[in-house]
Amino acid sequence: MTEARRAYHSPVRASGAARTRAAIVDAAGALFERDGYARTPMQAIADEAGVSIQAVRLAGPKSALLLAAYERAFAGDEGRHALVERAEMVAILEEPSTELAIERYAEYITRANARTAGLWRAMAAAAHADPDVRSAVDDLDRRRRGDVAGGGAWLVSRGIIAAESATRATDLLGFVTHPDAYAYLVLDTGWDDVAYATWLRTSIAGLALSTP
Repeated sequence: MTEARRAYHSPVRASGAARTRAAIVDAAGALFERDGYARTPMQAIADEAGVSIQAVRLAGPKSALLLAAYERAFAGDEGRHALVERAEMVAILEEPSTELAIERYAEYITRANARTAGLWRAMAAAAHADPDVRSAVDDLDRRRRGDVAGGGAWLVSRGIIAAESATRATDLLGFVTHPDAYAYLVLDTGWDDVAYATWLRTSIAGLALSTP
């Protein structure tokens, strides 16, 4: 009678696999942003990451690597976690001073958009031709709207906007924090991150004046 073979788990192997995946995803993101999604072959990702082409293929199709690259660039890891559940954002939303909380939130979004604005443009461009990327972008948009709705609810809880104005305020919050707004003001127009963060902070604080 043979004993059932126990599943073998090696922390060292798992750690190595995680590092390899992170290298692949980061390399893919850098190339997608620099060269464009369509003009980045899997072999180029392998060369950039210093791994085999087989390792890149095992990491997922290009569309999955594109989404993973955006998630890692925006929040530091992959996954569908809501922004309001992340430790740094929880600390911001629990800040007793509303003024300081808005300032810290604006700084957080500025850093995140600085890391992802170019990659977002690569995703938006690729979505026109690749249905898998289109699906990923649509899903990302849905998740983002959920995050923004959470921000709108927080503004209501702090008395910045009235509950009946939450929908309008959430729409405006989504607009001013969108990576397209950052890309236009910073990448296209030439603002620096300090100017953008200041504009974002005053825009969020002024939502009470922008909603009935």
